[in-house]
This record gives sequence, structure tokens and C-alpha cells, in this order.
Amino acid sequence: MANKHPSHGAKRKKRSPLKNTAAHSPHIPETCVLVIRSISKDGELLGEPLKWDARKKPPHIVVTESGRSRAAAVGDKVLAKLRKLKPHLYHALVIKILPGDEPRAVLGVFVATADGGIVEPVSRKMKESFMVAHGDTNGALHGELVSGITLPGMPSLGMTFAKINERLGRLDSPKAASLIAANMHDLPQVFSAEVLAEAEAALPPVMSPGRADLRNIPLVTIDGEDARDFDDAVFAAPDDDPKNKGGFHLMVAIADVAYYVPEGGALDASAFERGNSVYFPDRVIPMLPERLSNGLCSLAPNEDRYCLAVHIWINSAGEMKRYEFVRGLMRSVARLTYEGVEGYRFQDTGHRKEDISSVTRNPLSVTLVANLYAAYALLALERDRRGALDLNLPEYKILFDAVGNVEAIAPRARLEAHRLIEAFMIAANVAAADFLLKKHAPAIYRVHEPPAEEKLEDLRQFLGLSGYGLAKGSVTASHMNRVLKASEGKPEMPIIHTAVLRSQMQAYYSHENLGHFGLSLQKYCHFTSPIRRYSDLVVHRALVNQMSESKHKHHPTSDTRHLTSVALHISETERKAMMAERDAADRYKVSFMSRHIGNVFAGTINSLNEYGLFVMLAGNGVTGFVPVRNLGGDFFHYDKRHACFKGARSKHIFRIGDPIFVRVAEANAMTGSLIFEIEREVQEPPPLRPLTSKKQFRKEREARQKSRRRH
Repeated sequence: MANKHPSHGAKRKKRSPLKNTAAHSPHIPETCVLVIRSISKDGELLGEPLKWDARKKPPHIVVTESGRSRAAAVGDKVLAKLRKLKPHLYHALVIKILPGDEPRAVLGVFVATADGGIVEPVSRKMKESFMVAHGDTNGALHGELVSGITLPGMPSLGMTFAKINERLGRLDSPKAASLIAANMHDLPQVFSAEVLAEAEAALPPVMSPGRADLRNIPLVTIDGEDARDFDDAVFAAPDDDPKNKGGFHLMVAIADVAYYVPEGGALDASAFERGNSVYFPDRVIPMLPERLSNGLCSLAPNEDRYCLAVHIWINSAGEMKRYEFVRGLMRSVARLTYEGVEGYRFQDTGHRKEDISSVTRNPLSVTLVANLYAAYALLALERDRRGALDLNLPEYKILFDAVGNVEAIAPRARLEAHRLIEAFMIAANVAAADFLLKKHAPAIYRVHEPPAEEKLEDLRQFLGLSGYGLAKGSVTASHMNRVLKASEGKPEMPIIHTAVLRSQMQAYYSHENLGHFGLSLQKYCHFTSPIRRYSDLVVHRALVNQMSESKHKHHPTSDTRHLTSVALHISETERKAMMAERDAADRYKVSFMSRHIGNVFAGTINSLNEYGLFVMLAGNGVTGFVPVRNLGGDFFHYDKRHACFKGARSKHIFRIGDPIFVRVAEANAMTGSLIFEIEREVQEPPPLRPLTSKKQFRKEREARQKSRRRH
């Protein structure tokens, strides 16, 4: 069981990642310049002082205006008079809107007019529309999705002028979904000239004092076929220590991003602001410029690269015996793919016939892959023994045609090669956390707290209705694994796994080590992806600082209050990225389904609320909503206790997990909404189970439980 408080048993109060831990309220002048950063759900403008340390959590400033011709919008700078309401809460009254000195990105729908046109933003956070002169329309047609920038100068008729740079076609055009998602969630998409210049000035690696020469170690990268950057490389060989019979020597080498992104520079500030890379189905918004992310920090084969590596020695039970961190110069001997490595596993059995040329063309990598799988088998034993949560839910990949339209949505293969790399990365992350804890070095940890009691009770109630049970009191990942295993191979398996997933807490970053419930680990941090996660960059800096021979091992990142604000910020940027990625994927799915209006699909009810059912389609994982009004010719009552809808006359019910046929009624690519209606005109419709009595329900559940025990 993971220890929630690993520091020698001493109890420590958990801190929410959203809690402001600053001891004193910030000092802000009564009159100052604010930047309008966002609009709240209630429609209030929210501002931030223009001169503010981006690494500190700003106060909450609600901005109001006094009725002027043009309303302030997100991105505007305003001179305002502030009044303090609480230590971190201010009210600001706009004195005047200052002329903009930087262009703002605009994404919206073009509306043609006699004078040129108007751009209506797709983001609800932009309350103003933008005027476009004839010469700045770039030939845009009425109703097209366009992107552009605002132009300097005074507004006309209360509207800011804009210039259209790119015509993106219809709302269901290839680029639309990810662009809308990025805009809606305020993701930075352009690097400043200063940041790009700093990246371009980076020099190729050379062997230098203080670095270990690792180029004689046959490290390989293993990634997806479409991967563009490679930030981790692995190696494994049997341990030659006679005291560690059956053990292995592993190595995980990670791009030394900290070398190229020093603290305090433009690159660092930009990476901190973004917090992480954002991965859309059709493109990536990187945390670092391409010169680094796809160049000097990408472990391309047969290229010298700076790295931060960890040697790990495990015994025959998969337990970590010792480790050693080194800063070195490496050279990957091969770029392997998950598919090719998986094919190697079965090349002698004939079970699979994938192209394994990426492995077999290099005899050295064939031996290495065999060693990697042997070492992974030991790590898997240790993982199973400690009881890491073992969820098995299908993932789906959005496939595009040659011009970028959604061609299909297909299940993503879950290979053992994926698990192999995950196991190596987890081992490296644990070693990093252990090293920093033993050194008492300030750092950032990845925290996953146990499920809240309220979520556990909801899960117990749902599992009970499905014929499963979960122990009362304290619950570990191992307890949940027993439920997951019991559902294996049964029709309800996806629903059970989904329910367990939904009971979990959101993982976050913290300067405190509070353990990881899902992995059943007492110590854990992120070390393996500094190209795409700022948290890992902070961890790399802490490791390098401790590895240094200097007696004065102090960096700004060693300040606890500073790390608290960094952890808070990157937890927020991670959530924002996840929402944007989900939003874009949903829009692409809706775009695909819009070509199937009126078609009937088989699916499963995977959740419900008082307003209707959420149905996941079989085969592609697309989820749509069936409003109560679309359930059929009956009055359906929502029974929250039994998590179902019951028909007043028919007594038919709709429960989570029920198979069902639905017809696609609406698909709105602009809003990302997908509406289904129940289809009853199918020759073999799925059964609608009658609501049984409580006594009968108990009998059915007991019968299912006995059946499982027998088998």
C-alpha cells in the first residue's frame, strides 16, 4: 500500500494544489496598469498587474468599466484604480484603455460586409468583434473560419481593426478543431523573437570536462511510428555482479534540456508560461522551439547528444538495489518503434507478422531488445507485487486522409512494448525522487492522492448494483485491482474499469512528496520528459545541482515558496492542456459523425445524469448524448439511487452498461456537441431490462457472485 505520508510516519496535512500558500498579500499600487487576462464564468473581466513576477500567483482582480465606447477585452492593457476587498481580492475600475503595443491573435468566423467584413471570435472569452478593411480580408469568403492579428491604431465605431492572415475554410475543415481548442483555452502558440533567437544560438554538443562519455553504451530509442522527437533512450544487460545473480543493469538516458534552457532566460520564461507541450490529433504545440525539441534535445540515432542518465541495478525480483546519476554525452545506436519491437517478441512463434526490419537490420539491437524484455519481466513482477492500479481501457486514434480530413477513428493498439518503456520510465522517476529526498533537496513531485471518501462511496454503490463489491474503510490500488480482474472478459468489463477510473483523484505537482496512489509508490517525480514538461526540467536542475562538486548548491528553484508557486502553475497548465486536447478530439469526432446523420450505431450506456444518457459507440469510442426527450414514447423517471431511467408505462429501464442502438440526430462541429436518439426499429434490439424488486435484485447479484467464485 502506498504511504500517503512517507516522511518517517509523521503526519502531514495535505495541501491542495490550488491553495495559495503565500503568507502575505501582495503590495499593489492604488493606481496601476493591468492586463486583462481572462473572463470568468460569470462574465467578469479578470486582470493582472502588468509588471508581475509570472512565477508568483497573482491576486484575484475583478475589473469593471464605466460605460465607454469600446469595452475592454482579453489582452487589453488598462489604467485602473484598485480597491482592496480581501488580502488577495481586489476590485479595479478602468480609468482608460491604453493603446495596444502588441498584436493579438484572432480566430473567428468571417462575416462579409459592404466595407470589408467582421470577424466574430469563436472564443466566448473575446466579447468584441473585429473590423476588417477590404484590403485586409485576404480574399476570405462569408462564413469561413479565419485567423489573423489585430492592427495598431484607434478603434473605429468601438471595434478594433484586424488583418486576416490565413483562411481556414469551413468550420469542419482539417485545422479548425485544434485551432479553436487552442484559442478557446488561451494556449500560447507563437514563440517570441527573443525565445527563437536564444534557441537558435544553442551549439551542438561536444565532449567536455565533467561529462561521462556514454557513446560506447548501445542505447536505443523506442517510440511510435509517427514520433518526431525522441527524449529518452534505454539499455539493459544482465548484471555481471556475482552477488546479484539473475539481476539486471538498466540505463535510462534523457535529453539534457537543462543545459540548453538555463534558469532566468527567455527560453525558461517561455517554457514556464506554457508548462507543457499540448498534443492534438493533427499537430503539437511544443513547450520548446523546434530547434531544441526536434533538434539538439532529440536523441536522434547516430548523433552525439547531451544527456542526463541514470544507471539502475535490479535484482531477480525486480527490486531496485542501487542507482547512479551521470551527466553525459551519448549516441543512440537505433531508432526503434513499438510495433517493430513488439514484432521481434513474436518472430519465433509466428503469432505476429509485423515489419520488424527496424530491429533485425541491426544485430546489436536484436540482442538489446531481448535484454530489455528480460529486464522488463522482472520490473513487471515487482509492479504486480506492489499492486499498481491496472486499468485496461481502450484508446482511440483519429486518422486523417491526405488533405487532413478525419478518415476514421480506430482503436489504438496497446502493446507490451508500451508497458516495457513505461516500466523503465517509472523506475527512473522513482530513482530521481529517492535521490532528491535523500539529499533533502527541494524539488517538485508528482502526487496522486487516494480517492475521496465521497467518490469511493459512489463507486461502492455502482459496483454493488453491478454485482461487485469493494472493501469498506481504507482502500488501496490492490483492492481495486481485485474488482478489475473479476470483471475481466465479461461484457461489463469496460464499464467497471471506467467507473474505477472516474473514482480517482486528479494527479498534480507539489513541492511535497505525498506519494502516488495509482502506482502504489511512496515517492515519485517526473524526470523523463523535460522536452515537454516543465516539471521534469525543474527535477533535472535539482539533480544537476546536487551532482555538482560546488559547495554552494543553491539555485532559485531551491526556494520552497518559489517551488510551491511553480507546482501550482504547472498543475494548472497541465489541466488546461488536457481540456484543450479533449476539446479538439471531441470536435474532430463530431466532424466525423456529421457525415453519418441519420445512421444507426450500436453502443453502450457509459454514464447518465438527470438530463439523459451518455452512450459510447462500439468500435470507435465516440460518445454522444441522448436527452430524456429522445428516450422514446414514454415518461422516463430518473432514479439517482439505482443510477437508471425507468419508463412509467413500459417499466423499461436504461442502466449504465446496457447495450443500446442509437441514431445520430445532431452533430455540431462549432460547439462540439453530438446528440443521439434511441433507435427501436432494429431487428434484434438490445434488451431493455425490467426494473426488478429489491429482493429479486439481491438474488440476481448473489447468483452472479457465486458464479464468479466457482470459476
